Amino acid sequence: MPAFTHHIFICGNQRACDHPRGSCDPEGSNKLREAFKNEIKTRKLGPLVRANGAGCLEQCELGPVIAIYPQGIFYGNVQPTDVSRIVEQTVQQGVILEDLLIGEDELNNPTTPRVVERRQQIQAAKQAKQQQS
Repeated sequence: MPAFTHHIFICGNQRACDHPRGSCDPEGSNKLREAFKNEIKTRKLGPLVRANGAGCLEQCELGPVIAIYPQGIFYGNVQPTDVSRIVEQTVQQGVILEDLLIGEDELNNPTTPRVVERRQQIQAAKQAKQQQS
């Protein structure tokens, strides 16, 4: 069998919704992984394109996160509504989606503005929830 042209890893890490780092799949629904599997099947891209669930990809604040290999593309804040566009444009056409891209300066960097902002949003939501109790 030939090598994969694209292997998509979908973070399925589950944490409480008020965890300081966030969570890619807090409900454990696997909706994003299933959406990728269905889109790949619908477009008849298997077996050269594969979507697998993954544990933590360490980009939690920017989640839900996917990684596409061998290209080394990381996308953040990916929603099921983005899946068709990712498969069509990135997998089939080789186009990088700038609105989803986690840049190399952000990967594994907890001090970038977007990561700091996301942590602040999570903390604010947690405090608001505590005040409601």
